[in-house]
Amino acid sequence: MPATDSGWLITPEELASWILCESDDLLLLNKPPHVVCHPSRYGPWSSLIGACREHLGVETLHMPFRLDRETSGVMIFARNRETASRLQRAVTDKRFRKTYHAIVCGYLDKAVTVTGALGRDEHAEFYSRRAVVNEGGQAAETEFVPLVSGGGYTLVEVHPRTGRRHQIRVHASSIGLPLVGDKLYGPDPSLMIEFMRQGFTSNLADHLPLSRHALHCSRVEFSTENGIEEFAAPPPMDILEFAETRMGLHNVDWNSHAAITG
Repeated sequence: MPATDSGWLITPEELASWILCESDDLLLLNKPPHVVCHPSRYGPWSSLIGACREHLGVETLHMPFRLDRETSGVMIFARNRETASRLQRAVTDKRFRKTYHAIVCGYLDKAVTVTGALGRDEHAEFYSRRAVVNEGGQAAETEFVPLVSGGGYTLVEVHPRTGRRHQIRVHASSIGLPLVGDKLYGPDPSLMIEFMRQGFTSNLADHLPLSRHALHCSRVEFSTENGIEEFAAPPPMDILEFAETRMGLHNVDWNSHAAITG
């Protein structure tokens, strides 16, 4: 993505390389990190939905869920109201599941479910930072299932049972296993302020082994009147390279594949 004064812009060639499947009803992509989903004031090619509208030559696309800027993974855009309504009903009625893969700092030897309620971190410098709170928070539940460990890190499969903001990252940090590369919930939250002001500096590189948090949405599943509709995307190159070079892992079965069914 070429740099501009306002950030990054997607190119048509890049967008085409992210598309996994395109039909009359849906556009399925493997979103890379550092791409925002929602429209941006810097033009259509500065956001994923804007670029997809340009690619398809349409004014309207429907996004039943989104991913954070640094999170990679499967993204779906519904091309008509009927498809959008069917998928959105599943989300609203809690007939919707996501499966993530993440690399965490530390060793996890058995599956663990975290149920800490989430609220704003009142002591944080960065306003959007959240924390597990004792009172007044939103109920949240996340299951972490270890797959393989190496080099002081663990590759985990993550099953969020609720959909709170920053849920996976907060819950991972709360049990002493922050996501690799997490500026806000990792070793020093002030790194996020430095990143916002100066970008990814050499100081950040000294403290973070990856330039973004190692979180990938591998699979989403909707239970609709059409049955189970499942969408998946393979892990990105930066996480694969980290697993190989820093964890010594090769040919890991991520249980993720580019697919569209239902």
